[in-house]
Amino acid sequence: MPIEHSSPLTAPPGGVWTDDVGVITGALELRTTCSDDGSVQVSVRYEEADEWYTVRGGACHVHDPADAEVLHTVLHGVLHRPEG
Repeated sequence: MPIEHSSPLTAPPGGVWTDDVGVITGALELRTTCSDDGSVQVSVRYEEADEWYTVRGGACHVHDPADAEVLHTVLHGVLHRPEG
């Protein structure tokens, strides 16, 4: 069963690059999903929207699926920079 972590964030100056629609800005939600084999997918969406967009470079692999929570926390720290 996939492990999913989600957090609200405010995009940094310049926004968040996605593979699907380019740059998105403003109030967003970050989602990190990890499958049982350690494959990770990182995506964002506009706050309360239905459609998720793949973060550019947001696919990776972790040795232990439990590490996805730490990865999510680090990504949130990097991307949540409302003041720059």
